[in-house]
Amino acid sequence: MIHIIDTADNVVAFRALAEVTKDDFQAAVVPAIDNLVKRINEINFLLVLDTDIGNFTAGAWLQDALIGLKHLGKWNRAAIITDTEEIISFTNGFSYIVPGEFRGFKKAEFNKALNWVEGNI
Repeated sequence: MIHIIDTADNVVAFRALAEVTKDDFQAAVVPAIDNLVKRINEINFLLVLDTDIGNFTAGAWLQDALIGLKHLGKWNRAAIITDTEEIISFTNGFSYIVPGEFRGFKKAEFNKALNWVEGNI
């Protein structure tokens, strides 16, 4: 399940809970990202992982990859918020292989992550 988090107009933000499916991505993430790209021509993205990464279905991973590829040159900033060190490290390294800045943050750093994605720091 993915919930939209209300943020600034230049950001799309989500909270992942329990099982995350292809339908969750298609209902919440895809339209929000498409709309953001139409409005500002870039993606500032925040995802709070309040579920284990193993709860993402194969269809969810495929949708995630397709979103990334569809808008490959539009990624500006992406923050993944989790307390899992491996995911934070993976996210931090992602900037080296795709356009845009990607950073992992601890859950206690939510406000810092949001400010960074919004471009305030």
